[in-house]
Amino acid sequence: MTTRQPVSELSAMLAGMAPVLDRRAWYFEVVHGAPPADAFAVIREDEGVTAILPGERAGQPFARITLTVHSALEGVGLTAAVSSALAGAGIACNIVAGYHHDHLFVPWERRDEALAVLQRLAKAG
Repeated sequence: MTTRQPVSELSAMLAGMAPVLDRRAWYFEVVHGAPPADAFAVIREDEGVTAILPGERAGQPFARITLTVHSALEGVGLTAAVSSALAGAGIACNIVAGYHHDHLFVPWERRDEALAVLQRLAKAG
């Protein structure tokens, strides 16, 4: 397997986003004790532990869109450009960054519209 080099130039990050929609629903839940093994991410805050979990659960479902570009952690502007484009369409977005990719969580009912916004942004990138 070949590992791509991280991209840090904004126009290259935008052009290479290649957003992919995960068809599962995801939920943000406060957990007590050990987070479930199927958690996508675990965030520890002073107020408690939040896990992002798949499957049918209580609360509002979110869709996960992964930007498949390997954006550099020190790259500037990708988060701002993506969140601004989605905000312009009135779509809420929660971003979780991993080492290789950024993952956007948008309201489930707006997932297809959010994907289209990101695809247009990448094309214009």
